[in-house]
Amino acid sequence: MILSTLCYIEKDGKYLMLHRTKKKNDINKNKWLGVGGRFEEGESPEECIVREVKEETGLTLKNYQLRGIVTYISNKWETEYMYVFTATEFEGNIIECDEGDLKWIEKEKMATLPTWEGDHIFVDKLQKDDGFFSVKFEYDGEKLVRYHLKEY
Repeated sequence: MILSTLCYIEKDGKYLMLHRTKKKNDINKNKWLGVGGRFEEGESPEECIVREVKEETGLTLKNYQLRGIVTYISNKWETEYMYVFTATEFEGNIIECDEGDLKWIEKEKMATLPTWEGDHIFVDKLQKDDGFFSVKFEYDGEKLVRYHLKEY
C-alpha cells in the first residue's frame, strides 16, 4: 500500500504541472501530474505535501488546502491512497526537477494533457471548487474500468 500526496499549485489561471519524463521505470512516464510524492515515516499529509513541493519545485507553500482523497486500485500496481491539495500562495523560485519538466498550464487546457484517465474527473472538481471529495478508481493496467465519487 502506498500513501502519497498531490498538489495543484495555482497562479494566474494556471496550474504548475510536472511532465514526468526523466525517472527510470516510472509508472507515470510521459504523463502530466500535479506535484507531490510518497509519505516518509511519521509524516502527516500536510508535512508530506510541503516537503514534496519544496523538493520537486523549490517553492515553499504558504496557503494550501486539502481538497480530496483518491484511492487507486489496479491489477498491475500496489493500491495507492493519495491526499489531493490545492495551493494559492507560495514563495521561492522554481528549480529544475529530476523527475520531469515543470510548466505552468492554463486550467482550460488541463483536459487535453496526457494523464491518468481518472485524474480528469477530480481535476474538474478542483477547477469548479466543488468542495471536498473522495473518489475510488479501479484500473485494468492503464485503462479506467470503474470509479465511485463521493462528494461532501
